[in-house]
Amino acid sequence: MSFVLILGLCATMVATSFLSGLFGMAGGLVLIGVLLFVLPLPAAMALHAITQIASNVWRAVLWRRHIRFPIAAAYAAGCLAALGVWSLWRFVPSVPVALLFLGVVPFLARLVPAERRPRPENFLHGLGYGALCMTLMLLTGVAGPVLDQFFLAGRLDRREIVATKGACQIFGHGVKLLYFGGIVESAGSVEPLLAGLAVAASMAGTVASKRFLEAMDEGRYRRWAGRLVTAISGWYVIYGAWLIAVP
Repeated sequence: MSFVLILGLCATMVATSFLSGLFGMAGGLVLIGVLLFVLPLPAAMALHAITQIASNVWRAVLWRRHIRFPIAAAYAAGCLAALGVWSLWRFVPSVPVALLFLGVVPFLARLVPAERRPRPENFLHGLGYGALCMTLMLLTGVAGPVLDQFFLAGRLDRREIVATKGACQIFGHGVKLLYFGGIVESAGSVEPLLAGLAVAASMAGTVASKRFLEAMDEGRYRRWAGRLVTAISGWYVIYGAWLIAVP
């Protein structure tokens, strides 16, 4: 990998970690699209997991007083259940299919009426979403848009959303790294230097976002979070469909 490409990836990781640190969402969705463009899918998944673990660990540390641990525990239990099922199949999708899934799922989640949407405060809902999001992580690399909709449907404030989602994602991306780094055939690997740079870049972006999140009000947070998910998801639907149509 050339120096220019490594530098570009590091800059992207800083920017996407800042985005995730500010909204608790969207950054990972942007990053996996970039990584899938420049790396084989298993390697892209492994590197993405490393950056997201680092970013979410630091986010959880910065906002540790706002973590809702029962929600995170329910999510983790659902992730483990999904891992047990998918480890028997060891399926790895093609890049176009992964991108199409990334874009379509958030729009499907919005079809559910607001009064019937699952709430993060409900343990069984958290368990189900943990299994669903882990399945999406193993198919597409991320589950952020679906998890975002889940948290935005609840009564948590913006700090609790960012902190609790960070705790959930630490576990989810850790399981994803285990899956793509050692369980599937043709497992992906990441050079130690690149992994170290990815961790540093992710932490830098997360730290830089803290002041901006503190200054943002709840209404603006939810409005822009929804717009981000819609814009990025729409782009992946178009891009994934184009790759399938034009092999």
